[in-house]
Amino acid sequence: MFRFKQFNIFQELCAMKVGTDGVLLGAWAEGGTKILDIGTGTGLLALMMAQRFPQSRITAIDIDHDACQQAMLNIQNSPFKNQIEVFEKSIQIYTKELSSQNKGFDSIVCNPPYFINSLKAPDVQRSVARHTDTLPHRQLLQCVTSLLSEDGAFTCILPTEIADEFLGEAAIIGLSTTRRTDIKTTPTKQPKRTLLELKHGFPGKTIKETAVLQTAEGKRTAWYQQLTSDFYLF
Repeated sequence: MFRFKQFNIFQELCAMKVGTDGVLLGAWAEGGTKILDIGTGTGLLALMMAQRFPQSRITAIDIDHDACQQAMLNIQNSPFKNQIEVFEKSIQIYTKELSSQNKGFDSIVCNPPYFINSLKAPDVQRSVARHTDTLPHRQLLQCVTSLLSEDGAFTCILPTEIADEFLGEAAIIGLSTTRRTDIKTTPTKQPKRTLLELKHGFPGKTIKETAVLQTAEGKRTAWYQQLTSDFYLF
């Protein structure tokens, strides 16, 4: 179990455990009254968004049965159970089935699979969560374009090395970057992760920054502490 200030995450049924990527995304993403969490896993992102945006209604989807069961358990045992619904289906099917009047999410968040054409782990559940076979980035972005409201924001986290390729795919279908934070683990290292916010159209200016998680002494930086202070117990 991973304990946060206002909820707990049990994760024994999930291939992908609670990690820094998910916490960063949940604390950084723009919200709204209607939020979609794609690939919810343990339900971490949905719960973080529910805590940050009390007036929101959140839809959490995942293709994995065990992950959905885990998310529902974590949500049911949280103070935010009335804000979140969980559905077991792929984003491709969800997008096709959703009626036009039910589309228009103010905020879509996703910690997407990112390994492309790489060696897969023997754990099938873990491979599905980490590799793009079942959710290629272009398909993800096409679904996001269809589901996102006119002024809505799509937020994700990716390895920095593939961020520009991902943004190229996004540009092709009419999404552009409004915020980008490249994240270093320590001051002397190169960025390893990138937080991205995309919106419809071509708004022009992108707010860019580089952030660091730990000082040279191994302590959390002020940036990291401030971002996650509502969630971490320590």
